[in-house]
Amino acid sequence: QQIGMNLTQMSVTDLKIYTDNLNAEIKRVESEVKGKEASTAAADAFFK
Repeated sequence: QQIGMNLTQMSVTDLKIYTDNLNAEIKRVESEVKGKEASTAAADAFFK
């Protein structure tokens, strides 16, 4: 499944699964952002 795909042919069950998958991906990306922000903050503190 791709972001932006046509949703009209999907069943309610498939749409719910799709939203669950998207929410899981959002959490994964947010976790990655937090990790990178922490690394950046640590590097900034080290070089100040």
